[in-house]
Amino acid sequence: MVLYTSPFPNSFLSVLHSFSWGLIFPCYWLADRLVASFVPTTYEKRQRADDPCYFHVLCIIITTPIYLALLVASLPFALIGFLLWSPLQSARRPYIYSRLEDKSHANGAALLTEWKAAGAGKSFCFGSANVCLLPDSLARFNNVFNTQARAKEIGRRIRNGASRPQIKIYIDSPTNTSISAASFSSLVSPQGGDNTNRAVSVGMKRTTSLEYKGDNSGSNNSEDAREDKAGVGEPNEGEENSCIVRINGEENGLMSDVEADAVNGQPNASGLAEQSPDGEAENSKTPNHKQKEGDSGSLDSYTASRESLVKVRIGDGTVDQSTVNNKLLYKASIMKKTSVRKKKHTDETFDHEISAFFPANLDFLCLQEVFDKRAAEKLKEQLHHYFEYIVYDVGVYSCHGCCSFKFVNSGLLFASRYPVMDAAYHCYPNGRGTDSLASKGALFLKVQVGSTPQDQRIVGYVSCTHLQALAGDTTVRCEQLDMLQDWLSEFRKSTSSSSTANPEELVAFDVICGDLNFDNCSSEDKLEQQHSLFTHYKDPCRIGPGEDKPWAIGTLLDPEGLYDEEVCTPDNLQKALESEEGRKGYLVYPTSKNHSSSQKGRKASLKGNGRRIDYMLYTEEGLYLEWKVEVEEFSFITQLAGLTDHLPVAMRLMVSTGEDDP
Repeated sequence: MVLYTSPFPNSFLSVLHSFSWGLIFPCYWLADRLVASFVPTTYEKRQRADDPCYFHVLCIIITTPIYLALLVASLPFALIGFLLWSPLQSARRPYIYSRLEDKSHANGAALLTEWKAAGAGKSFCFGSANVCLLPDSLARFNNVFNTQARAKEIGRRIRNGASRPQIKIYIDSPTNTSISAASFSSLVSPQGGDNTNRAVSVGMKRTTSLEYKGDNSGSNNSEDAREDKAGVGEPNEGEENSCIVRINGEENGLMSDVEADAVNGQPNASGLAEQSPDGEAENSKTPNHKQKEGDSGSLDSYTASRESLVKVRIGDGTVDQSTVNNKLLYKASIMKKTSVRKKKHTDETFDHEISAFFPANLDFLCLQEVFDKRAAEKLKEQLHHYFEYIVYDVGVYSCHGCCSFKFVNSGLLFASRYPVMDAAYHCYPNGRGTDSLASKGALFLKVQVGSTPQDQRIVGYVSCTHLQALAGDTTVRCEQLDMLQDWLSEFRKSTSSSSTANPEELVAFDVICGDLNFDNCSSEDKLEQQHSLFTHYKDPCRIGPGEDKPWAIGTLLDPEGLYDEEVCTPDNLQKALESEEGRKGYLVYPTSKNHSSSQKGRKASLKGNGRRIDYMLYTEEGLYLEWKVEVEEFSFITQLAGLTDHLPVAMRLMVSTGEDDP
């Protein structure tokens, strides 16, 4: 199957399309700005509350007539452009495939090694998020604004988080059972040296973060670090660039030489700053996110939360505290496993947590609601610093391919560290209401993740979708789930080059990601909860229809509280969602006749932990029979706090081959 690298089959149509859109854009931009001026967000309302002169009201009075006059003047040109633009959509391709030619700019590609199906297996990490990148006037109805700046910041945060090699710190603490102590999706950022796997033995007295700056550097740690004799772990084949630190929970012990030297000094804050790959200033922020001290959402900020970051300096060669080299600086969040916490969910076989960061070594990313084209370009540029392969601008426009006129695309975007072999898109023909104006559908992808010594390709399937959003459209969503299964089955058959007798390809995984717009607790969503999709695909957060696992939380944030002090930074949002009161205050819960729509301050007992409408599903059907797939980690991510009204989710799958490590 040919992957489309441009929206049109020839340059003439591309130029004609650009010309027609150039005629439409001034009218589109003026209409967007005019509507946006009358839809303030809560952030803007708070800023204007301190304005005694009503300056904003004066600006609206002055600018509105100007916008209206220019809008009327641009309408004839927009009409001509529309008459050219609309028929061109019949020749438009359903997506654009972008591959980064210069791999030196893609950190994720540089760290990637081809899997040869050797050893016990390999892990693959998947992420999904609804980023609400609509035209600014429409985004404001979800209480977010400045779409272009948000797109750039969202991309920067994702690639900053994912590009950091993994440090896992296992803490066996009998006294500290808080899941807020750290994030298990541990991240570090090398400043030099090699990227080989490392295992470090470090001692500590029940602390949630530590800082190592070398023999002559300082530490700000509020708790004393202790030396222990914990064993050194060995990384698996699937854990690329990981550093494993094992820490016991003993209260007694001697302080190491490095830690003793660190007590007398303070780290230099300016030395902790990183330069982003594109040379951006470190203090650049989107207006949606007022960065405060302890905000670890931007991992290259000058300050970082002690509950989320670890700063380590490790030299080349063997990792020993006596040979710590000052040339490397690592930032990381901590992966915590406490013996007490394990007892709370003894039947769970994988790690799960609310994390302030996207997982390290993120392999695949599925995004929804990337509707704005200019924002999609900015987001793509940022993601290409980590992901080599991106599929974006997915969908159809005008009346081409669907029953009703489509003003915007599907909003789907896919990014991968592994090469895409095949891609296909289908538009849901049964959209209703405002959803019918967007070409919502499903994007299916086949990726190659390795090869066997016998030259058999190892492939995986990833599907990204966004279902009907309007409440009460249960039947529509069930029909779309039916179509999703049928289309996926057809895609797998049409792209498979294997037979049972002569397998040329080995399928390692089959994953579905997306915003399904129904939860597993609402009584109104019973039909979707019982859909046959969940008999073929597993939901790691689900026990059964109508019941989620105790640790699963909602992914839909209350828009009214996005800019509250308690949740406006990744660390603060992480802390808030780890408590029941915080979840009741800042998550949207299943609708009920007994409760009003306002969530803020509600103390009543509610079913579940919020509306979880963003899903990650996987299946064991149709995979290579001798391999086993199981969930290794699942996380709810707060790194996009203040930038979207959804919580991203991530899942790490382990594909076990059944062989022993060499």
